Amino acid sequence: MNFQQLRSVREAARRNFNLTDVANALFTSQPGVSRQIRELEDELGVVIFERNGKRLTGLTDPGKGILKIIERLLVEAENLQQASSEYAGQDSGTLRVAVTHTQARYALPQVVQAFRTAFPGVRIALQQSAPEHIAEWVLSGRADIGIATEGLSAFPDLVSFPCYRWSHLVVVPDGHPLLGQSPIKLADLAEYPLITYDVGFTGRSHIDAAFAAANVSPDIVLTAMDSDVIKQYVSLGMGVGIVASMAFDHGRDRGLRAIESSHLFAPNVTRLAVRRGAYLRAYAYDFIERFAQGFTKADIEKALRPVAE
Repeated sequence: MNFQQLRSVREAARRNFNLTDVANALFTSQPGVSRQIRELEDELGVVIFERNGKRLTGLTDPGKGILKIIERLLVEAENLQQASSEYAGQDSGTLRVAVTHTQARYALPQVVQAFRTAFPGVRIALQQSAPEHIAEWVLSGRADIGIATEGLSAFPDLVSFPCYRWSHLVVVPDGHPLLGQSPIKLADLAEYPLITYDVGFTGRSHIDAAFAAANVSPDIVLTAMDSDVIKQYVSLGMGVGIVASMAFDHGRDRGLRAIESSHLFAPNVTRLAVRRGAYLRAYAYDFIERFAQGFTKADIEKALRPVAE
């Protein structure tokens, strides 16, 4: 039995039994993955996966139990590596933070600046992507911490902490007719082409839910992951923007005006997530406490403990 066999089983379950995707994730070949899985099954004397020919289709009942054990073994192996690094260098290393663009651009700079002052020997690797990828990276150990508004609380193997609440703003060019309407209504917005976030980003689900609940059909003509991109196209007169409140600055965003719209859309909560059972170095706890204010190291350690079966 070896760790490559265990990783092959774990990734097969995570990647919907697609061995091509597993091979890419583990930087190996598809036949190599198949061989690792077969060798582990032969060694254990248990069939872990259901098959249709050479294709994996699911986990057997024994395989479901074995997968849980494999998950624990790999988490502890990664924790052992983290612990050895902790004792080798208390205040040095790399903190890998997977984060959406909006959080990296608007919410993190002050935290990162203060953290770097406290831990000058620690490098920060910001990995920007979509919330579902952020969750996957934290689960796989590719990132130590994930930060996003959408999706992180949906994964039982992630522990997520609420960090702060925020709302959306409507953004228009100077002189836009909507500036004369107060308070604005969803029906007012629906009279104009709208520019906002891609599905799954920066509270987009609350925007869609608000229009659906009001039985109003918006004309969303352009979407983007990046708040700055949305504002750029609004400034060109292509539509009315809906952006995160922290993404608008009255001094910097010249030529644009923000309209209060917290009454239109449900508030959003940005969350920070860590893999359940993960070993965190001291500086990682410090980073979490700075961003998820109100949580202490003791709170975080308690939440990270594996759930008893």
